[in-house]
Amino acid sequence: MSYLPIDIEDMVSFSGQTPIIDVRSPAEYAHARIPGAINLPLFTDEERAVVGTAYKQESREVAIKLGLDYFGPKMRKMVEDVESICKKHYLEKTIIIHCWRGGMRSGAVAWLLDLYGFKVYVINGGYKAFRKWGLEQFGKINDIKVIGGYTGSGKTFLLHELEKQGEVVINLEGLASHKGSAFGNIGLPDQPSQEMFENMLAIELYQKTTFKKPIWVEDESQRIGAINIPSDFYQKMSTAPSFFLEIPFEERLDFIVQEYGVHDKQKLIDTILRIQKRLGGLETKNAVNYMNEDNIRESFRILLKYYDRFYLKSLKKKNDLYRQVTYIQCERVGAKEIVGKLMDITL
Repeated sequence: MSYLPIDIEDMVSFSGQTPIIDVRSPAEYAHARIPGAINLPLFTDEERAVVGTAYKQESREVAIKLGLDYFGPKMRKMVEDVESICKKHYLEKTIIIHCWRGGMRSGAVAWLLDLYGFKVYVINGGYKAFRKWGLEQFGKINDIKVIGGYTGSGKTFLLHELEKQGEVVINLEGLASHKGSAFGNIGLPDQPSQEMFENMLAIELYQKTTFKKPIWVEDESQRIGAINIPSDFYQKMSTAPSFFLEIPFEERLDFIVQEYGVHDKQKLIDTILRIQKRLGGLETKNAVNYMNEDNIRESFRILLKYYDRFYLKSLKKKNDLYRQVTYIQCERVGAKEIVGKLMDITL
């Protein structure tokens, strides 16, 4: 064996420079993966099930022979696919391979590609080891700063502006593909699985701690759509210094109308109906009627008042946890103006 083992942190440091080939089945890959990994499965989902059953019910030898039957006809295409990936995106014929535990699947593909002439690394412990490493990252971060503010304060825009100014930012809503409210999935791709969200967050946390600067995040509930922020990391957020944007209601309403008013009216109405138990029958009826009359502003006025009450209730609980809350008075939603005030306070 001339292919080389590689640990998780070295693998992460190679990210973007060396292709990571995930040889697990398509279903395993679709559920969650190492961010950036490319799926070239050794077995289809059905083939994996057959081999696994043979391993459990018959013997290792029988399973290996079945695996060879499946793998043999795919060898040439596997080599050509990896060759194409390297030629298209990378300068060298160097690759990183993994399966679930760094066992027979990655070993078989590594042998083939090493034989062909690639420089091959195999991740120690496979995807299972990556998951263990990823979960460990959430409790390691201590230097966090939180941007708070009522709905429509432009907190995500502020994060983008902070990043332009050289600050270290993690956009949790971006990773979760959801803006947090009941309307948060409109116009966005489907959310990742919980496991995939954790994988992406772990990589970002590890990479961004190398800057030795505070990490800015937006204040969130622990649940973003269908995704839960890992408890260890959420606890760190909940006890971090918070900077609360105080922006007039009408300014925030303008911002919300501009952001959501462009979306399909029926989708907006359907979302209003989904929260009618919390919103109340009369307010739901009025919000839907305004929407049907194309009076988007008055419909969103009802919804924004509801979210303000909801956020205030949550904020009272959180203020007992935050080490420090600094209130920043702002006349309007405007990232560049606010970031200047924020820098004046924090520097």
